[in-house]
Amino acid sequence: MCPVQKNNIKLPVLENTVLVHTTFCCCFFFFVSTIVVVFFFFFFLLFILSLKPYALSLSLSLLLLTGARKMKPSSLFPSKPTPTCTALSVLPLLLLAFYALRHHGQHQQHHVSSRNADHFQRAFLSSAANATLAAYLRALTLRPHVAGTAPSLDAARLVRKHFESLGLETHVARFAPLLSYPARASLAARFPNGTSVDLPLTEPGLAPDAVVPYHAYSPSGSAAGARAVFVNYGREEDYAALAAAGAEVEGCVAVARRGDLSRGDVVRAAASKGVAAVLMYTEGDAAGAGAGRRGGVERGTVMRGVGDPLSPGWAALEGGEALGLDDEEVSARFPKVPSLPVSVECAETILASLGGPPAPPEWTETMGFKVRGVGPGPTALNFTYQGEKKVATIHNVFAVIRGLEEPDRYILLGNHRDAWTYGAVDPNSGTAALLDIARRYALMMQRGWNPRRSIILCSWDAEEFGMIGSTEWVEQNLMTLGSKAIAYLNVDCAVQGPGFFARATPQLDELLIEITKKVKDPDNKEATVYEMWTKANDGIDIQRLSGIDSDYAPFLQYAGIPSVDMYYGKDFPVYHTAYDTYDWMVNHGDPFFQRHVAAAGVWGLLALRLADDLILPFNYLNYTNQLRGYVDILNNLLDGNISVHPLTLSIQALASVAKEVQLEAEKLSAEQMTGEPGVLRRRALNDRLMLAERGFLDADGLPYGRWFKHLVYGPSDYRSRTSFFPGIAEAIWRSAGMRSGEGQASIQHEIWRVARAIQRVADVLGGRPL
Repeated sequence: MCPVQKNNIKLPVLENTVLVHTTFCCCFFFFVSTIVVVFFFFFFLLFILSLKPYALSLSLSLLLLTGARKMKPSSLFPSKPTPTCTALSVLPLLLLAFYALRHHGQHQQHHVSSRNADHFQRAFLSSAANATLAAYLRALTLRPHVAGTAPSLDAARLVRKHFESLGLETHVARFAPLLSYPARASLAARFPNGTSVDLPLTEPGLAPDAVVPYHAYSPSGSAAGARAVFVNYGREEDYAALAAAGAEVEGCVAVARRGDLSRGDVVRAAASKGVAAVLMYTEGDAAGAGAGRRGGVERGTVMRGVGDPLSPGWAALEGGEALGLDDEEVSARFPKVPSLPVSVECAETILASLGGPPAPPEWTETMGFKVRGVGPGPTALNFTYQGEKKVATIHNVFAVIRGLEEPDRYILLGNHRDAWTYGAVDPNSGTAALLDIARRYALMMQRGWNPRRSIILCSWDAEEFGMIGSTEWVEQNLMTLGSKAIAYLNVDCAVQGPGFFARATPQLDELLIEITKKVKDPDNKEATVYEMWTKANDGIDIQRLSGIDSDYAPFLQYAGIPSVDMYYGKDFPVYHTAYDTYDWMVNHGDPFFQRHVAAAGVWGLLALRLADDLILPFNYLNYTNQLRGYVDILNNLLDGNISVHPLTLSIQALASVAKEVQLEAEKLSAEQMTGEPGVLRRRALNDRLMLAERGFLDADGLPYGRWFKHLVYGPSDYRSRTSFFPGIAEAIWRSAGMRSGEGQASIQHEIWRVARAIQRVADVLGGRPL
């Protein structure tokens, strides 16, 4: 390498070199900037409507370029813009390009999001596994697991461990409610021929760790030598029929068969007639699972209402406020006379020995055995029951999948975990489906999916005692749920047998129908759930949620959250018996677990749509149509002195708003607005859709119980004649015992209350300003 000879280089040569180099760079920058200007001017024309906010950047660039040409010479290039000026002119153009490309990406976001949603919905359905569901159910049903016991805690740990193994955010909420357990029970019969027999109260072969049949919250009590009397279903009309036949029931032990009345209502009705104790049986070949198992006995609760009886309206936290057992509000929740469940065999032994007036034909024609008379007697019974009420710890388990765009909006999927015995159908067919949904969601997350809104998987405890686990949690989180919960999707018994059944608040009907069109029917591979559902019912048959028989009750009837409840199979013969086992499911309920797959498919897809749709798929036009139908029925029940005009007007207002909102939703979806304005407009509309259901709540509650707030769907006295507008329904029934004017005024007041509630819904849905 030759050494550099610095002394031989002349300064004029260096100056010329720098000048040439600088001139080249400046020309290059000017050339590039000119090309950029032309390109982005063309780009500006293409996106003129969407790039208006950035026109200032383009104007600034042109201004700088123009100004640069008019600058006085102050550099080596007197007739050209300086590199600094050129850079300043190019910078806004680059910013323009960035925002334009960003906007273009946002413009495509809706399409990409929709494609991704469809992709992941297909992935969810394709990842179902029958064997996995069967394994979950097997693990859950190895032991009986009544709430508040050690096996129940083991089941909670199993669910928690499953959620954690999937990498899901997991929480446990503990409560300390009052539960009820049996201590001792006996039943003996003395027949007319002088013989006596001890009647069995437990199922043959009952496992040592299984709870014996009993009614939770039944008071302790006894009846010695009391005559037996058959009261059919224990309804008001049944007692009227007995009275007309001359059969006295006071002081007797009533034998009742299970029907539409709740257990608690049967016992309360009996107590009001002076009955000393109640025996209750469930018809069918067992309340068991086949030949030789007619000894199955249906357990259950007789408490009125839902939730911990010692903390009505607030959560039953350990160390928190609790009422005493002698408190009037607490004691009103429990029946006044004791009761026990018995098997069909036990009931037949007693009823076949009765004399007295003959049983009405309409009673006996639906019975599986012959009954000569209704009593009372001559068979006498010795009845004893001793129970124990005690505070126990229960555990709700949650898995949370946080939403990316709207983490403060919640879709909740819930199923209870506790069971009276093994619980293969009730409730762990639903629990197995919940665990499988969690597994499938976790797989989707591994492939890049995250929901727009948060999804919460809820495993409730102590539902069998009266929806206690879910109720305490809703009471604890009422304000948060009221402002952030979009929908609650409940599955109790996922699989009881063949046929799809659903109950829902009406704004969710359309979504439910759409989802069932995407899921294959488990019993016909060539059809969808929707096709077989409509075929079985000659159309769509979605029931409503006025009952208090599962965990949707606190969400809808107390918190006003839109809800769904769904299941396969209308009923099943091993309900709440020791025969509700994994073997029964494999042999009778769902041998290949195809119905489990279908139930989980509908349940999980509902949540995905609610979590990922840009606009919530609620249709309040369905609600208004349902309300109009209710008013038509109501008109036929009322006399001309009572006006339903307030209801008609408020429903008209809601219908008008619902139509406008539907058009608004369609317009927002079609416009595909991006950026902050689009986000805010969608958020505002979604909040109105979410909050509208809360308008049906009334702070004064229902005549059945002030805790229940929903004026369209909720419980009423069993003697009421409708399953909607519970306050109106109960006012109609109670008016029969009032003077005409008082009864009419009571009904009219309830009509006005409902009308005001419907108007509140219209105001919220329409976003009426103050």
